[in-house]
Amino acid sequence: MQILVVNPNTTESMTATIAAAAKSVAAPQTVIEAVTSRMGPASIEGYYDEALAVPGLLLEIAEGERNGAKAAIIACFDDTGLDAARALADIPVIGICEAALATTAFIARRFTIVTTMERSRLPVEALVERYGMAGRCNVRAADIPVLSLEDPNSNARDRLRTEISAALLDDKAEAIVLGCAGMADLAADLTREFGVPVIDGVAAAVKQAEALIALKLSTAKRGAYATPVRKTYSGLLEGFAPQAILKS
Repeated sequence: MQILVVNPNTTESMTATIAAAAKSVAAPQTVIEAVTSRMGPASIEGYYDEALAVPGLLLEIAEGERNGAKAAIIACFDDTGLDAARALADIPVIGICEAALATTAFIARRFTIVTTMERSRLPVEALVERYGMAGRCNVRAADIPVLSLEDPNSNARDRLRTEISAALLDDKAEAIVLGCAGMADLAADLTREFGVPVIDGVAAAVKQAEALIALKLSTAKRGAYATPVRKTYSGLLEGFAPQAILKS
């Protein structure tokens, strides 16, 4: 089975980190196709970046489905463009925040998401509420820019560890969820270091995608995720008209 993993920012090195995390848990028969958006911001930190990352994300998902992907994963913890992607695609589309929360709920009653910037914490809090986990999950920001996670000379990972320590002490967290796809390579080491489950949403999404494929389930196409109505789009968005993007 082929699973498309889309990094909706344009940073190739982050896609490599995401791909490695996805492949590390994939079943032997699963082919991970990790791609980087061809347009949009270098990182997604807040609502503005998120909005402008959606067009490139949709292009990658449409192309991936045409090329045989059986499920798609959006590798951004904001679940960037998730509803739009589900409306566009027939295959299941999974956001890593929703996947991480669902997975963690099986193994811990109280848990904390540690994300990057304060401006990212607020959208993640909204997702926690949307997914029905507000009574069980706290959200913290380590005050680290996304791209600093890839800089070996930054103190980003030390700040992340400090915030995890605070979550375990102050939130009484029983598990930690890493609130950024760029943290995907840290889960195993942090689990060993802190002695609690540390969940990476990329890995969680891969296993849930495999389950949906095995169950032969696809996105419902009535109501909220009905295929977009064909109509004219103008200006720079002309190529994103449903009849254009679905056949291109």
